[in-house]
Amino acid sequence: MRRGFKEQAKRLALEVRKEIGLDAYGPLDPLLLANEYGVDVYQLSELGNYGCSDAALSYFADDETAAFSAALIPIGTGLVILDNDNHASTRRRSSVAHEMAHVLLEHQFTVAILGPDGCRSVGPEIETEAEWFGGELLITYAAAMMLARRNASDAEVARRYGVSQKRAAMRMNASGARTVVTRQRATRRS
Repeated sequence: MRRGFKEQAKRLALEVRKEIGLDAYGPLDPLLLANEYGVDVYQLSELGNYGCSDAALSYFADDETAAFSAALIPIGTGLVILDNDNHASTRRRSSVAHEMAHVLLEHQFTVAILGPDGCRSVGPEIETEAEWFGGELLITYAAAMMLARRNASDAEVARRYGVSQKRAAMRMNASGARTVVTRQRATRRS
């Protein structure tokens, strides 16, 4: 991840949330975010309505554990997100937030290339940035700090923000919020 990116992501997430009427602490609806930025979201299950073959559909969604979660697809001069609605809503929220992170970070790629694992192959730095920023959009650093001060469990964070417990734990730990709060408490005690 490039130097200074995490701080940039914190600021940008707050700006984006403000644009759509959210503060740093409320849960984000990634579908609303996509709509606000003019990015249509199509469900994988709807593709048959648009002439997509059953073979193509089964490739992407043969079961709930399929690797494909979502993809940002350039169409003409615009972008759409294809969302695998076979997955849990918590995973889908994270996936759409990740794809919107690509949009908001203005990542440049003109084709959706899927690797053998069903995941887009556009470069590790771009994916790392989108993963980090998608998490920041869903649970801001300010929110993570507030929740760490309240000793919120991963399950509580997950419920509040509509994400999986794994995503909640990852965000609370990767943000450093729990470590910062633990150190602040230790400093006050000494």
